[in-house]
Amino acid sequence: MTAAAATAAALFFVLWWMLQGEESPWVPAGLAASVVMLVAAFARLLVARKVSRQHRAHEHVEWHSQAEPGRRSYDDVMRSRSMHAAALRALQRQSIDADVKESPEGHRRVYELCSEYLAGAERALQTPTIQPDGRMALRAGVERVRGLQKHHLLTWARGSAQSLTHEAQQRTRLFEKVETANRALECIDSALKVYPDEEELNVSARAVREFIISSRVAHWVELAERAAFKGYYQRAIDYYRDALYYLTRDRADLAGEAAADRITREIELLRVRLDSGDAIHPNPDNHNKKGKRR
Repeated sequence: MTAAAATAAALFFVLWWMLQGEESPWVPAGLAASVVMLVAAFARLLVARKVSRQHRAHEHVEWHSQAEPGRRSYDDVMRSRSMHAAALRALQRQSIDADVKESPEGHRRVYELCSEYLAGAERALQTPTIQPDGRMALRAGVERVRGLQKHHLLTWARGSAQSLTHEAQQRTRLFEKVETANRALECIDSALKVYPDEEELNVSARAVREFIISSRVAHWVELAERAAFKGYYQRAIDYYRDALYYLTRDRADLAGEAAADRITREIELLRVRLDSGDAIHPNPDNHNKKGKRR
């Protein structure tokens, strides 16, 4: 940039001297000097970006080459202040990439990297040979990474649970719905083991459990309604009892009690119809044959 400034100044004065006979000779001279400075600034920006990319790539390779071989090399990374700073910057960049891509698996991977970082940092803090400034840097990094760890675990659990719950809603068979919803519940429960007091996780777990209960109850209620429509009242009563079993076992709130009351009333109505003799025989063909013989 110094050479470019000197060149621009020389060009300015040379053009000014050559254009003395023209009106306002400093205007074209200034424009020419400005073009030289702009070209130099643009070239400097390109070079700076290239160097920055190479530096980040070097840090990334250095970090993984030191951290992935095993526990011992990871501890060496934490004891070196420069390598620890490179590891922390690489982890923060991966955190930003995971947030941009919004992939549950990406968040899970960053959470695992955070766990590895924290484990190595805790072991390094227990060694007496680490310098005071390095110890302070490690503690600051630990606090920052703990926040990243919680953020990415919660984001992974929320995204995975939502995706699996949506998939379960698209299933037609009951066992497929329940199986897929249980996978969503497993994701939430794994996060709850780490953060048991996180209200967001508890709310999500309750929502998935309610979906499983409602799917089971709706399945048996639908079978009962079909059987009642065809006149098989005893079979419908049995289906309603199955629905009532899942409802009273797994859902003890006001909505569950209201649904249980409705099912109980339906059972009572079906019993009245069954006692009145309006029910269809379970095997209508055999029943008709017996009637003809009589």
